[in-house]
Amino acid sequence: MNVLLCRDAKDLGRRAAADAASHICRAVERRGHARVVFATGASQFEVLMALIAAEGIDWSKVVGFHLDEYLDLPITHPASFRRYLKERLVDRVRFQAFHYIDGEAEPQGECRRVSGLVAANPIDVALTGIGENGHLAFNDPPADFETERPYLVVALDEACRRQQLGEGWFSTFDKVPRLAISMSICQIMKAEAIVCSVPDRRKAEAVRAAIEGPVTPHTPASALQRHPRATLYVDPPAAERLSHRPEDV
Repeated sequence: MNVLLCRDAKDLGRRAAADAASHICRAVERRGHARVVFATGASQFEVLMALIAAEGIDWSKVVGFHLDEYLDLPITHPASFRRYLKERLVDRVRFQAFHYIDGEAEPQGECRRVSGLVAANPIDVALTGIGENGHLAFNDPPADFETERPYLVVALDEACRRQQLGEGWFSTFDKVPRLAISMSICQIMKAEAIVCSVPDRRKAEAVRAAIEGPVTPHTPASALQRHPRATLYVDPPAAERLSHRPEDV
C-alpha cells in the first residue's frame, strides 16, 4: 500500500481523481472498456467532483458498480447512496451502464444479482474510503476476511451508525439503519487498483491502525496493506497520528 500526503481535502480529491482517471483510461485503451467501483460519503465529495471534470475519460465505455447501500432506505431519502451516486455522478456523465444496489429489494436475492454482475469480469479500479471505525465499505469490525461472496448483508456497528449521524445524513441515531448490503473485503481486494481517499481528523486513528497496525478483521481497512496497487490519499489532519510522515504529493 502506498500512502500519499496531500495539502488539503481539495488537493486530495484532485490527486485521487487523477489516479483513478489514469486507471480508467488505461483500461479503456487496453480492453475497450473499464469497470469501476464507486464509494459514497463525505470522503468522496471532492474526488467525484474532480473525476467528473477530468479530461480524457470516455464514460460511454465505463461500467460502474455501487460499493454499498443501506437496507430498506428509499432512494428519496437524503442518505440514500443510490441517490448520492445518481445526483453526484451518474446523471452528470454518460456511463455505458451503472449497476446500483437496490436496498429496498429482497436482500439475499439482491446480493446474488449484483454479485453476478460484478464477478462477471475483473474490476479495473475501486474508489473507496475508510470509516472512523476502520471499516472498508460497510464491512465493520470484526470484518469477514474469508468470504468469497462479492456482496453480503452486514450489520452496522454503533460507531459506524454514529458516524453517519455525525456527518448529518440522519436526524437522530435511531433513524440510522442497522443493516446494509456491502461489497465484501475479498471482492474489493480483487480490483486491479484501489484508490482510497481519507480526509479529516475524525479518521486519524483509523488511518494509523490501517497503515501501521497489524492486518486484522478488527481494522478492516488494514487489508489494504496486502494489495499491491492500493494507494491511500490522506490530508494532514487524517495523517496526524502516523509515526512516520507519508510522502508528499
